[in-house]
Amino acid sequence: MNPDSDGIDPPLRAIRAFEAFAEHGSIADAAAQLNITPSAVSHQLHLLESYIQTPLTTRKGRALCLTDEGRDYYRSIHTAFTVLRSATRQAKERATLTQVTVGVTGLLGSSWLLPRLGRFMQAHPDVGVNVVYAMHGSYPGDSADLSIRFGAGRWPGHRVTRLLSGAVVPVCTPAFAQQHGPFRHPRDLAHAPLVHDGDRARWAAWLTQAGVRPERLAGPLLEDAQLTLAAVTANLGAGLLRLALIECELAAGRLVQIFDQKLDVGLDYYLCVRQEDPPSDAATRLSRWILAESGHAG
Repeated sequence: MNPDSDGIDPPLRAIRAFEAFAEHGSIADAAAQLNITPSAVSHQLHLLESYIQTPLTTRKGRALCLTDEGRDYYRSIHTAFTVLRSATRQAKERATLTQVTVGVTGLLGSSWLLPRLGRFMQAHPDVGVNVVYAMHGSYPGDSADLSIRFGAGRWPGHRVTRLLSGAVVPVCTPAFAQQHGPFRHPRDLAHAPLVHDGDRARWAAWLTQAGVRPERLAGPLLEDAQLTLAAVTANLGAGLLRLALIECELAAGRLVQIFDQKLDVGLDYYLCVRQEDPPSDAATRLSRWILAESGHAG
């Protein structure tokens, strides 16, 4: 066994020396990068060529250059070293961060939390934030440090703080309003295409509250608010959505609020922290920031 190979097949030190030489085009520069002598680099190049039994370098005057085989080999190993460096850098970064996981529902995460999260990351560069889905069915076994949940605010084993209103308002796209409007009175909506979030009872309740006797309410039934927003944006109908989650769409003019009347059935968004374990410093900082973003005092 060749002592320079350290018992490793293939000889990684020799491959690393070749990659450094091919990258810089200079024995001296490769030696400086690897913190070894130029003669050591030359030795490793000869070792690698002997190992693979292929000339990777050739002399052109006083310069040492890559052969065609050497260039092909460099392209292959450079990709591998790039992957290794990236993985090592990520592992090092994770080791220096304090991780905190926050669970969110789809639309709240994409429309409310993520557009704001950069401010927290900039103010707390030592905290690594992991954002995961916290769907209704997994609430009892949710292992996230923090979660933003939608409901009546009763989840045993969690400290709960109301975050955002769950009241909904009717919205549609400008194109939909032009095609199916004008909407001067809530009864005008009873005859327009509607999309339904979760069940059709929500639109029936909104119309009843507005003094309109709901008739047969057709239209697609969507599983959650994220799909409902997509359906409204696709002009499939008017939808009932929460203002805090569509503020960007309203500000940009992609959606318009049809009427000011809200429907509040007592379901809101809550910030939940597990009581069984004291929250980490990172989790505490993130929870205070989330509350401040929602308009609460930290």
